[in-house]
Amino acid sequence: MGGVLEGFATLAVVIALGALLAHLGIIDLKGQRSLSLTAFYVASPALLVTVLEDSDPSRVLSGPLVATAAGVVVSAGLVVAYALARRRDPGTTVVAMLCSAYVNAGNLGIPIAAYALGDAALVVPALMMQLLVLQPLALTVLDVVTSPQRPSIAKILARPVTNPLTIASFLGLTLAITGSELPAAVHQPLELVGGMAVPAMLIAYGVALRLGPLPGRGVAPEVLATVSVLKMAVQPVAAYVVGRFAVGLDGHDLFAVTLLSALPTAQNVFVIATRYDRGTLLARDAIFVTTLASVPVAVVISALLA
Repeated sequence: MGGVLEGFATLAVVIALGALLAHLGIIDLKGQRSLSLTAFYVASPALLVTVLEDSDPSRVLSGPLVATAAGVVVSAGLVVAYALARRRDPGTTVVAMLCSAYVNAGNLGIPIAAYALGDAALVVPALMMQLLVLQPLALTVLDVVTSPQRPSIAKILARPVTNPLTIASFLGLTLAITGSELPAAVHQPLELVGGMAVPAMLIAYGVALRLGPLPGRGVAPEVLATVSVLKMAVQPVAAYVVGRFAVGLDGHDLFAVTLLSALPTAQNVFVIATRYDRGTLLARDAIFVTTLASVPVAVVISALLA
């Protein structure tokens, strides 16, 4: 439990630093956007390669992956179904879907898996589901709906494998599957650059909190409440039910799947929303609300399953 709380405290401190820098006038909105784009195009891809390079692919093709995927599909599917019924803007719908299903597996899931659960590999199913399935699909749709011209089928099919985050994900997974290692002259610079991804995202988010509208004032309350409930309640419950009754998980594995599915919305969602200028306030507020809610939710899950 201590590791879980320490992970959340670390996030809060760095986000507060971003807010302080904005308050002091050191970083403005232009600087915030530059930080977000740098994280999107450079630092995050570098981080993904170095994290996935050392992962165990056998953990991906297992029961935890099925349970993790079930939580994502149920939560994201409900958002998409609602949006289709109400004919909502596709770009904003994609961001809402990510808010309700994209967990903070990178900069919060990894330390929680390593220190609270005792095995960093436990977060790999969540990373794989998001980086190789959910994120490429979302980015493809956003690329299509924000393009000034209607792209060809060939370009649509090519976009998932031309996005820097997707390329990095496939490269890291390929290295893990083949057991290959990058030369030190390549790995060390990537590791160094990747180290700025998490603080850059968190500081940019803190700047946005300080300089933008207060959370809850720029987004319809019912929309924010819906995505937050889907993220913090529906997704972990679906993962638990499928994990326990469909694939037979129990004990530590079931606890890990449920806890990691209850992580708050990832800062990556805010970066993506900023990059495509769709649902930016929703992403910001969903991260804020789910991060606050994740502490009591984690305590409840730990009390019931740990």
